[in-house]
Amino acid sequence: MRLDVAYDGTPYAGWARQPAQETVQGALETALATVLRTPVSLTVAGRTDAGVHATGQVCHADVPEVPDVRRLNGLLDPTIRVLGAAVAPAGFDARFSALSRRYVYRVADAAYGALPTRRHDTAVHPRPVSLRRLQTASKPLRGLRDFAAFCRRREGATTVRTLRRLTWVRDADGVLNATLEADAFCHQMVRSLVGALLLAGDGRREVDWPAAMLAGGVRGGAPVAPANGLTLAEVRYPSASRLAARATATRARRSVPGVPERL
Repeated sequence: MRLDVAYDGTPYAGWARQPAQETVQGALETALATVLRTPVSLTVAGRTDAGVHATGQVCHADVPEVPDVRRLNGLLDPTIRVLGAAVAPAGFDARFSALSRRYVYRVADAAYGALPTRRHDTAVHPRPVSLRRLQTASKPLRGLRDFAAFCRRREGATTVRTLRRLTWVRDADGVLNATLEADAFCHQMVRSLVGALLLAGDGRREVDWPAAMLAGGVRGGAPVAPANGLTLAEVRYPSASRLAARATATRARRSVPGVPERL
């Protein structure tokens, strides 16, 4: 079964199930188990940290039947919505079949901060930020790079990623919106990139400073941007006929000795 899910991450200790903590995975698995009358274990496309939101999260599980979406949502807190539930195509794996993940980061730099109606999904920056400086500083970060300077390392895991998209715009409310898309992201990579770019954008650092950090490969030079500004907006998959091949190729990159992990 494939589930498409949206959630407000504010009250949760992230996606992943944790003892004695309210998590998105825990809430969903509990609701599914109630409806289906059997334990359910979800595999997710991208684990989100505490306070991070999603409008396009995807997960899968092996279940005896696909539950009714209305009934499932009736058991969930309004901060979590199941947008769709369906039998997944053969070979589908929410994590390993994915081609890319797209995140959006919203940050307000107005004197009044964020609009009250958007306070949960919009971070506040305490200084005015130049859109032009943000755009200039972002360009050298795109492409196939080693993002060690912007990732929390895990033993045996690579920090090489292909950042396909990193753009900034101001919306009609004057809020800065960053869009980042990559084959996969390291832990805290998006928020670390945004934190460095905001320092360049408000003039506290030169516009070439984020690129210099990237080249140096040493983590710790920039603050991690607040979690509440970040939303997982989309996970892209290949056509149904290529799902199994994509999952197999991704798993091979993670398990063959001498081949770096890419997710």
